Amino acid sequence: MDALAVGVIDFNAKSFEAVEANLNEGSVHYSPEPLLYFDLASLTKPLTNSLSYFLKPNAFDKNIDLCLNHRGGLPAWGLLPHIGWKEQILSYPIKESETLYSDFSALRVMLELEKKGIDQKKICSEVWDKETMYWTELPAWYPTPQFGFKNSRPNFGRVHDPNAWTINSFCSHAGLYSTVDGLCRTLLNYQNKTDFISKVKADLSKHQNRFAHGWDRVVNPDDTLAGKGCSNNTFGHLGFTGTSIWIDADKMKGHVILSNATKYHWYDKTNLNDIRRAVGETVWSN
Repeated sequence: MDALAVGVIDFNAKSFEAVEANLNEGSVHYSPEPLLYFDLASLTKPLTNSLSYFLKPNAFDKNIDLCLNHRGGLPAWGLLPHIGWKEQILSYPIKESETLYSDFSALRVMLELEKKGIDQKKICSEVWDKETMYWTELPAWYPTPQFGFKNSRPNFGRVHDPNAWTINSFCSHAGLYSTVDGLCRTLLNYQNKTDFISKVKADLSKHQNRFAHGWDRVVNPDDTLAGKGCSNNTFGHLGFTGTSIWIDADKMKGHVILSNATKYHWYDKTNLNDIRRAVGETVWSN
């Protein structure tokens, strides 16, 4: 990958530390003041749908909650048309089902909330840091790994997800960009405004379903992409571009990884996952 950024968050102290490394014309450059905006990919989901739940819990009826937690029976994925994509997503019946991680379910959450007059982008952007924004709002001069380096090869223009590219406006399944500092500040804002960590922890204790309020749970702390050493009350999310968020609710500590790993690792994530585990193990042991 051409670029990698890591942030470590102490939610009790309401602070974080972060570093960014990038490969530019054969040399690795490290920066304690990160500048690159990374495609967050599916980290968009907890920063939109899950955040919306904590901001507007009364708006989430059973059907929306099933979709939030990928148990609504919608197809996992498919290429959507530019015209008629909303009608397609709304055409699928919602029926309680086994967990199937689904971009379509994430989009259905947004559309069901729209029916109730809730503007997800408006309410969520009040929590996002100024360095966390949707890809269509990135000024042309903002440095991103896809365009910031001579040999980088983007998949779909400025955003990797083809449906986000096709929709070309705010949507809840993918498309957010952020610096690592911006993402860390966003998560601190998230906790400050909603106390989501304690609420997800409480939900984890109630059931064994994979998702709790839209966050993915750690099933086996000894063999997890969150990194060895975390507690059973650890949750997070992964993104296609090599991004991740993991939060240990017992330790009140979290870490984030941002990368543009699609260039080499879209088909085989072994090396990327080794990095994810190594970063997590280092964080939880300190």
